[in-house]
Order: sequence, then structure tokens, then C-alpha cells
Amino acid sequence: MKIISVGAGEVGFHIASHLALENKDVVVLDIDPDAIRRVSDNLDVQVVIGSGSSPVVLEEAGIQDAEIILGVTNSDEINLVACLVADIISPSTKKLARIRDADFDNYHENFREAAPHIDTIINPDTEVVKTIHRMMSVPGAVDIGEFADGRLKFVGVNLEDDSQLAGARLLDLPTIIGEARPLIAAVVREDELIIPRGDDRLQSGDLVYFISEEDKLLDTLSVFNKYDQPVKRVLIVGGGRIGFRMARLLEEHSIYCKIIERNPDRCTYLAEHLNKPIVLCGDGSDQELLSEENIQDMDLVITLTKDEETNILASLLAKRMGARKAITRISKFSYFPLTSAIGIEQVVSPRLSAINSILQHIRKGKVLSAISIKGEQAEVIEAVALETSDIVGKPLRDISFPKGAMVAGIIHEEMIIVPTGDSVIQPDDRVIIFARKEAISKIEKILAVKLEYF
Repeated sequence: MKIISVGAGEVGFHIASHLALENKDVVVLDIDPDAIRRVSDNLDVQVVIGSGSSPVVLEEAGIQDAEIILGVTNSDEINLVACLVADIISPSTKKLARIRDADFDNYHENFREAAPHIDTIINPDTEVVKTIHRMMSVPGAVDIGEFADGRLKFVGVNLEDDSQLAGARLLDLPTIIGEARPLIAAVVREDELIIPRGDDRLQSGDLVYFISEEDKLLDTLSVFNKYDQPVKRVLIVGGGRIGFRMARLLEEHSIYCKIIERNPDRCTYLAEHLNKPIVLCGDGSDQELLSEENIQDMDLVITLTKDEETNILASLLAKRMGARKAITRISKFSYFPLTSAIGIEQVVSPRLSAINSILQHIRKGKVLSAISIKGEQAEVIEAVALETSDIVGKPLRDISFPKGAMVAGIIHEEMIIVPTGDSVIQPDDRVIIFARKEAISKIEKILAVKLEYF
């Protein structure tokens, strides 16, 4: 599979890194020589210096042989033009464009249907807002994903010292918590991702990822001492694109909201376009301002400025001053391993959201969604099992999956099955597969060869 990435920024770099590890033929384009040098020095991919919106540059990169082109620069306009030009030169190439400006929201369908057309529009800002809203509804969730149209949840929670599961073997969970036991898919311990076996013990401080049905989620969370705490009062720091979208969503759900923005002109825009949220002009990391706004009464603080350091400082300060919890926007992947060490638990990233959306459309087979977790150490993939597959009709224990991969859920018609060794996959079932990055290419072959018609 040949993939052309237009853009060598954070998203382009990490997508290329992800795909290069899977031995895909990747070409990265960018007009910035320094960005291209970073890619060529660190990744085993081809690079081309030039504009991805130029037909000459696209032909030089081999657009006519490419299966997919990704428009992932920081410019919506370049991403659009690159994909539209690619469609003229090579109509069979699948085109994905990252478009963040809200002005384009009502035109996504037009881009998909008009000629030349773009197959998929990805808006990471919208995905971040959806992720934050899911975190608000799932108490204690550090990470969360949805499958089967939201009926199946993939949740990461921190295991506290006082948890009844601290020190417990997975084999003993039925004795400790009975039938409410969750399917634990992964554990992150000291920044290392582990797929636990029956003899493994959970430890306090672990980040535990589990699968749960939506209607059983609160019961499952209570096993981890995480209880429902409705969010009624929210403070947003940062009134940019994401902050505005978040405030508008909270307004729609009648949640009390204040938003702090330091740019006076942006404050005027927010005040004119939002009805209920209170707009404050100031610095969200100003202790005096937070005190004046009774930060201790806030159920949630969401820091969404473009500056990571400001977001981190504002989140830590807000929690220290009494806010119940904080969600922090971080874009630099190099910061991710440091967050838990400094007390930042809930993190969202537009760039990671973009990568997750792109992965869904890159994966071979009948893939419905794909979520990258823990710094891309693993993926959770939702795919459809078709009748041509030789994994249908027999117990999971009799199926040879690659090391580092497991079936974490089966959706049969309207029934959700948390699988055991006796579970049997039927044609047209949705299958949730958890896989470490080294197993993904093998899983992809299964999805492409065994789960899909030829």
C-alpha cells in the first residue's frame, strides 16, 4: 500500500511513523526543508520538498500509484487543494483531508459528492469536543473510546491505592467482584503497555483499560471506586476554535459555563455568538482571577489554549485551588509520558484525534473505527467479520491470533458479547480487536484477507 502524506508536521510525522513501522510505502511532502529533514532523519520513508497542492509535485511523489493521499498540513486550504488536484490526476486514489475551520462544517457533504471530490473530511477539533463530552459522562476516565455506535465502551482508569482490585490476580476477579467483572484488555505500568494474563496482578498506580457495555458502565466503574459525579459547572480556559465549540455544546446541554480568553477581540466574538456562557477577558493561569471566579465551586476545568504550558499550569493551579477535576489539551506528543507524573490525568489532543480518524480509513478490511492508545503503543480496531472468513463458526480458543492481540468484544445483531474462549464469531458480527503495534500488520492481513470479500 502506497500512501502520500501532504504535511510533515506533528500529525504527518506521526502518521508516517505509524505506517512505516507496518512496512507501508510512505511518501511525505512538505515545503518546509526542516520538517522534511526531521522526517528523513528519523523515519524510513520517502520525502519530497514541495507543495502538496502542486500537480507537478504530486506526480513526482507518485500520486498515480498511491492508494491514499492525506492532506494533513496546518492549512485547510492546502489540504483541500491537494486532495482536489489529486482527484483530477488520479481519481482512484482515496483522499482524506484535515479541515478544522468551522466555516466548512456545512460543506463536508459537498466535498464528498462534487467532482473533483474528497472521500473523507476529518475535523480533529470536533473529535476533541466529543472526547471531552464523553469524559464528562464517564467518572474517573483517563481515556475513552466508543464502538458499536456507542453501545460498547473502551475505558482507561487509574487504579487507586484503596481499590479492592489493587494486588488482585486477574484469575481471582470473579471471586472478588462476581459477575460484574470487566474484560481487562491492557494495563499501563510505568509507561509500559502490558496485555495481562490470568496470573498477572493489578497494582495501585496502574492505568487499566477495560471493555464494558454502555448500560453496565457505571456498575463496572464502581468496581474501580469511580462513582457518578454529575458535571454542572464548567470553566473553559481558551476561547479558540475548540473552546468555542465546547462552550456551544455545553450551552446546548444546559450546563453552566464560564470561558476565559485573553484576546479582547476574540472575547467580543464569543460574547456575540454564545448566549448562556459567561465570557471573561483575562489569563486562565492567573491565580487571582481564578479565585475571583470561585474556582473551588467548579466541577470541571477544561484548558484549551494553543499553548501547552499554559494549559498544564492552569489545570494544575485550578485543581490545587479546589476544582474537582481538569481536562488538559496537549498537542506535543513528547509531553504525553510526563503528564501523569506531574498530576495531569485527563488529556485530550487534536493531533491524536486526527491520527485516530485517519487510521480508521487507512486500515485494510471492513474496519469501522480504530483508536490509537498510549502514545500509539497499541490500537483498538472495530471490524466486520464476513462469511468468507475462516474465523467464523468456531470458538475463539481454537483461533490462532498473533501474539499481542486479542478479541475484546463481539457484537452479534443487537447483542453485545464480552468474549470468552467459548465465544464464536458469526458472519456479519462486529469484532473488537485489541492489538499492540507490532501485531497490527498481522491483524490487518487477517482483516484484509480473511474478513473481506475479494
